[in-house]
Amino acid sequence: MFSTDAWARNTAVYERIRTMPFNQNLADGTLPLKLFRHYIIQDAHYLVAFAQALAIASAKADHPDHVVQFAQGAAGAIAVERELHTGYFRTFGVTPDEVASTPVSPAAHHYISFLIATGFREPLAVHLAALLPCFWVYREVGRDILGRASIDNPYRAWIDAYGGEDFSTAVDAMIATTDALAAEAGAPIVAAMHAAFTRATQLEWMFWDSAYRDAGWPV
Repeated sequence: MFSTDAWARNTAVYERIRTMPFNQNLADGTLPLKLFRHYIIQDAHYLVAFAQALAIASAKADHPDHVVQFAQGAAGAIAVERELHTGYFRTFGVTPDEVASTPVSPAAHHYISFLIATGFREPLAVHLAALLPCFWVYREVGRDILGRASIDNPYRAWIDAYGGEDFSTAVDAMIATTDALAAEAGAPIVAAMHAAFTRATQLEWMFWDSAYRDAGWPV
């Protein structure tokens, strides 16, 4: 099965994500507010593009159920982006003007460009493989942190969202659809799916690492 094989191939990268300083500090509640603000602003930029990438998948899908699944996923990503504005941004003192004036970071720009380009250039199966790590890695990180975080963790709302069952259900559906398309694909497409999954997993690490370093454009 594609998903089982893809996860096994990228376990080492996931472990680096799970144990990286950003997520360790997030779990114990010691992550500096400045870095979490950087993260959620970049996440807001990313989520709009992720919704666009899911919309591309919906447009490319042939099966009506998949059209609906990806369209609903796109709407869900926008809903989460708006929740950042009404919830996290107010809680952590981020203003709409600050979000609008903050450029997309190099890591986020790379990730966004990769997903959109894959959507336009590659078959649907490859595009789904590129999208899958964002779902799957976030769920596993959320579950891991949920199991260690205290109730009074200042970032508890974020932890509950990604460690919860509602999100897990959406992840399972994305895994199942990706596996179904992989089962119908030939060896070259499956190989391209694995390459896309690995690159996206690496970009997940880069996104969090960039937030921890409060990284911007060097020039």
